[in-house]
Amino acid sequence: MKTAKYIITAILAIASLGVSAQKLRIDAKKSTIGWIGKKIGGQHEGFINVKSGSMEIKNDQIVSGEFIIDMNSITCTDLEDKGYNQKLVGHLKSDDFFGVKQNPTASLTITKSTKFSKGKATVTANLTIKGKTESITFEVVKNGTIYTTKLEIDRSKYDVRYGSTSFFDSLGDKAIDDIFTLKINLITV
Repeated sequence: MKTAKYIITAILAIASLGVSAQKLRIDAKKSTIGWIGKKIGGQHEGFINVKSGSMEIKNDQIVSGEFIIDMNSITCTDLEDKGYNQKLVGHLKSDDFFGVKQNPTASLTITKSTKFSKGKATVTANLTIKGKTESITFEVVKNGTIYTTKLEIDRSKYDVRYGSTSFFDSLGDKAIDDIFTLKINLITV
């Protein structure tokens, strides 16, 4: 009888290991966030750094996660002329766009997720830019320790007004698309 109790206790202990949450830290140096902003007649693109982040996985489902983005790290990769490049990056950091002096970070906080099925899950998160928070839903692809996604973000919801037809009429060919894209590649450790 005692042997049966020990066996049952051992089985329950082993089974509970499988359901405990696994906390994963984001490797900020290896992770990347690419951005693309479009305007009439062209686009600009570059990168922005992950400052820090972590998430918890339980039963093949993301149960929580928070990621901090360093807004001061924004770069432009499509303009080769150093002067124009610096001018664009400076403008993106200004109050016309992201107001980096007052808002040095942005954040993404996961609020819910489906279980991964065939390496994919649907995630809902709160995205905070310039102190404004909006809920967004997107698909995450998991491949080993790498998590990737593509976010289409409406900047007008975060009070990023410059060149936006949501705030200004008669912009003509000076209009900048309200939707910008983030291609996120997170490496976990």
